[in-house]
Amino acid sequence: MRLLCALIFALIMPPAPPAGAQALAVEALAVITDLPRPAESRHLLELRVVLLDGSWNRGEITNALGEASRILGHCGIHNTRIDLLRVTAPQAQRHFDPPHSRQLARALDLPRPTLFFTAGTRQIPAYDAVAYGRSNSRRSPELESTVWIAPGARDLGIVIAHELVHVLMDSGEHVTTPGNLMAEETAPGNTGLTAAQCGRITTTGTRHGLLRPGVD
Repeated sequence: MRLLCALIFALIMPPAPPAGAQALAVEALAVITDLPRPAESRHLLELRVVLLDGSWNRGEITNALGEASRILGHCGIHNTRIDLLRVTAPQAQRHFDPPHSRQLARALDLPRPTLFFTAGTRQIPAYDAVAYGRSNSRRSPELESTVWIAPGARDLGIVIAHELVHVLMDSGEHVTTPGNLMAEETAPGNTGLTAAQCGRITTTGTRHGLLRPGVD
């Protein structure tokens, strides 16, 4: 299953690692604020996006984030800000692998939701993307409200929106409705969301502190 700018330059170092461990280096690449605004922006969203591997094309990711913002705009969600970061980490932490990814997420301690664009996945079965809401991260709280995307994910903007809905809705369910974003398989035509889905997304996302109510 294949699911799944104003520039600033700075070097941000997380807390010092244990002796002998490789330090994480976090470089702030950009703050993106010129994202699509829905006709009615009733809910505000901010994201952190982490590049863990140099194979990712920054322009492709930026375009995909814009597409995802347009899709979420169907529910009156305005993605007001994205912080784009490059993280240099040990090889084991550049791939999605729950034990090592937990270490990375804990060390970075970024505000959520956070998207990680990885060097690959070592999870079995191997998915192109995986999302952690509150319900499925009880044994791995460091992963709560994160999305992990591997190279090769098709229809990247739709994948991002799909996985973010899993996080915001705190649900792993899929639907069989033609053209719906939450179909099991991502595809160019699958971008729709029903009023009921939007209600769950915005209600749960606000309750969990991932969305802010209001008009910007």
